[in-house]
Amino acid sequence: MILYDDSTTHEVDSANSVSAVSEQSVVSTEGSAPSTSTTQPEAASTPAHEEKPAMSTAVIEEKLPVPTATAEDFAAALETFTTEAEESVGEDRVIKGTVLKLTGTHVVVDIGAKSEGMLPLAEVLDHEGKPRFQPGDEIDVMRDKGEAEEGYINLSHQKAQRLRAWDDIEAAYNEKKPIKALVIDRIKGGLTVDIAGARAFLPGSQVDLRPVRNLDGMKGTTIDVAIIKLNKKRGNIVVSRKQLLEEEQNEKKSKTLEHLEEGAILTGVVKNLTEYGAFVDMGGIDGLLHITDMSWGRLTHPRDLVNVGDQIQVKVLKYDKDKQRVSLGFKQLTPDPWLDAEHRYPVGAHVAGRVISVTDYGAFVELEQGIEGLVHVSEMTWSKRMKHPSKLVNVGDQVECIVLNVNPTERRISLGMRQLATNPWDSLHEKFPVGTQVEGRVRNLTDFGAFIEIEDGIDGLVHVSNLSWTKRVKHPSEVLKKGDRVKAVVLAIEPDKRRLSLGVKQLQPDVWETFFQQHHIGDVVHGKVLRVATFGAFVEIAEGIEGLCHNSEAVDGNGQPVHLEPGVEHDFKIIKMNPEEKKVGLSIRAVGEEASRSEVEAYKHPVSSSSTSSTIGELISWKRAGSENN
Repeated sequence: MILYDDSTTHEVDSANSVSAVSEQSVVSTEGSAPSTSTTQPEAASTPAHEEKPAMSTAVIEEKLPVPTATAEDFAAALETFTTEAEESVGEDRVIKGTVLKLTGTHVVVDIGAKSEGMLPLAEVLDHEGKPRFQPGDEIDVMRDKGEAEEGYINLSHQKAQRLRAWDDIEAAYNEKKPIKALVIDRIKGGLTVDIAGARAFLPGSQVDLRPVRNLDGMKGTTIDVAIIKLNKKRGNIVVSRKQLLEEEQNEKKSKTLEHLEEGAILTGVVKNLTEYGAFVDMGGIDGLLHITDMSWGRLTHPRDLVNVGDQIQVKVLKYDKDKQRVSLGFKQLTPDPWLDAEHRYPVGAHVAGRVISVTDYGAFVELEQGIEGLVHVSEMTWSKRMKHPSKLVNVGDQVECIVLNVNPTERRISLGMRQLATNPWDSLHEKFPVGTQVEGRVRNLTDFGAFIEIEDGIDGLVHVSNLSWTKRVKHPSEVLKKGDRVKAVVLAIEPDKRRLSLGVKQLQPDVWETFFQQHHIGDVVHGKVLRVATFGAFVEIAEGIEGLCHNSEAVDGNGQPVHLEPGVEHDFKIIKMNPEEKKVGLSIRAVGEEASRSEVEAYKHPVSSSSTSSTIGELISWKRAGSENN
């Protein structure tokens, strides 16, 4: 037995410090297999069913190597321990670990054998970006290449998941069968999906039959995919959803084509909407449902009737087998409401409907689905002052109307609204008989006259010729202004044409009537030339009264033409009168002849004895002068 003195204390302490590890080596040399577990060395060296007696210092001394070999045995034991720990987390082995904590970028996992590892946090995030594990949870991991910081072992949860799911994925790839996948995240070029814990890449071009603009909207959804590329060595998986959809579409298309023919009634799903119609998927083949074939009535947009995703029944109107084009109809499934519209909406019937459109010329009223009528602006109110139908009705208003006309061939119904109110023109004769003096406001001026409003909705026209007896008015603005209050006389009423004729000059006596009463043909009047025309001259013979002296009548007593100019005054003889046309014919020639006749009469019937002094010679001279003039 060897005793230790103070000089050997340090070596003994050193030997005792590695006794636990060395003991395991000793046991191995005696024939026991080295343990790969992480149990304590003492427990491993002693079987559970035996009690090992305490070893004396002498026995320990016999078992242990000499102090000079202690450092080498410690290094060998440490290498054995490290190797066992590495083997427990081999790159081709899935082990269970326990999540210790989560950092901002990694997950720390206890993998046993007094070892800890780290794996990227991104590997355990769900589609919402939340961790699927919390401290204390068990997690499957595999060792990854390299070492993390501070001596942590690099781990991978995805590799472990992929290894466990690889058999199913490989079977789906070989058998060309679809497999379920959960969309995790959107990445550059496509989506990341989870297949039984293994991550795979779904390219954007393989997501759907048509390009998908919003790939983010698919996050969190579970879809069927086909494995189109598999690399077990690199762990790469590429999947496609489009391939399955194309196969499904082709299968549906073949079944649809068996029943597709003109006149067939099929069920489809609204796939897309445009301004001119809707595309309907009838099972692998799309058909166009034009907006004009959607409803017997008027539609502003297809969404007024259907929405994307709606399942509807349609009728095949036309099918082009060569171009694979199908025209569909929806309204053709119901009878045309215009077929008996003439019987259901007789002329004069009271109807109610909803205003669906307002235009400059009127308003369209929907009486029922597919039947609309037009209320023309002229049939909305008895008043002429309404400038636009929108002043009376708006889209969506419920209105009552009277059916005025029905034309099923042209699919038109004429409606009226004013017919429901009393026509003020019907009682106009009673309220304002012809000759009645009225008063109103000048509402409008035109080239041919002025409109005067005598009551609400009733306007009368004062023609430009009825503004003055004496003044020649070319435009009503010479006499009246818009907004003036004037008095007038009712001249005529035409209720059916909604016309009321008024006169302003009729408030004064008719100068023509007075003139014709006071003058006769043969009267000599004094007048002033107003204007000259190629055929004669117009002469004012009284205030407001004009007469015409023709060129043939503008000669003197000697037969010489008389030159007439504006402003020149002469005596004229009235040779023609027409009260109806208000025309007066004048003559200068007749005035000369009248004077000659007077001289002859004076000669035949002398007034005094002095007149008898005329000789026969003078009479002969007078006759000679007359014959020369002729």
